[in-house]
Amino acid sequence: MYWKNKKILVTGGAGVIGKELVNKMIELGANILCLDIVPKPKELSNMVEYRRVDLSNVKSELIKEFNPEVIFHLAATFERTEETPEFWEDNFRNNIILSHNIIDAAKKCVNLEKFIFASSYLIYSPNLYLFSKPPINSRKLKETELVNPRNLVGAAKYYTEKELEFINKMFGNFISISARIYRVYGFGSRDVISRWVRMALNGDELIVFQKENMFDYIFAGDVAEGLIKMAENVNRDEIINLGTGTARRIEDVIKILRDQIPDIKVKEIEKEGLFEASCADISNLIKLTGWQPKVALEEGIRRLVEYERDQMGVE
Repeated sequence: MYWKNKKILVTGGAGVIGKELVNKMIELGANILCLDIVPKPKELSNMVEYRRVDLSNVKSELIKEFNPEVIFHLAATFERTEETPEFWEDNFRNNIILSHNIIDAAKKCVNLEKFIFASSYLIYSPNLYLFSKPPINSRKLKETELVNPRNLVGAAKYYTEKELEFINKMFGNFISISARIYRVYGFGSRDVISRWVRMALNGDELIVFQKENMFDYIFAGDVAEGLIKMAENVNRDEIINLGTGTARRIEDVIKILRDQIPDIKVKEIEKEGLFEASCADISNLIKLTGWQPKVALEEGIRRLVEYERDQMGVE
């Protein structure tokens, strides 16, 4: 896709994926409107038009007037896997209603070509990848696997996928691509790897349990690149896994951290519960885009440690 002067709307551009995506799109020459509820991060280019708005209550006229050719819808709220009662309302407002408003605005944009939605692997049935004992290998999940959302976030993501499917069936005026994203980590994020890096650099003790758990960790910069490749290469409605295709154990993460921060303090505790061993089958991603993630976990963590040291002024 020819990005020069393309009008691109990015929701949630202040997030860990959004910052990477927006800056990559600026380098490609796109004309970007970024909408988010928080102040503009210092990392974002001054060439971005940034509006601080509550997207759960945004007026469609704002988006319609910009008249984007491509929308990257990243804005969402998340909580840890064990969600709290308070998250129920937050999820409804900032995942379901928010996404409904963006889709409603999108169908009124006459020049809109593609709508790329940041969905989640939490859509898949947890029975596929949760086990009573630590498994030897991870379970690779295909886009055709059983859907049974694991939690409220997964349910909200699936509902938005179905809304996009409905809108395309009824109106058919743009292509929608839902990227089912796996475990993201990146600069300035709240993900577990980023939190552990900050804690380790502060000399805090890391509490680790079920170190046999296996996750498909994907660097935020790779997620952004993957979303761009989808927009460039996919010309029909699609659902696409976006992960590395490789699962790594929590104990691998700790080992890599220790290589980077030798004096790291770790305390292992016992915790009952099921063991996760999930991984993306990325054959569809590779087939449709000719691309796959490049940043290995070792390299991603090295970059994170370097970034956090710089932010904290630590040698």
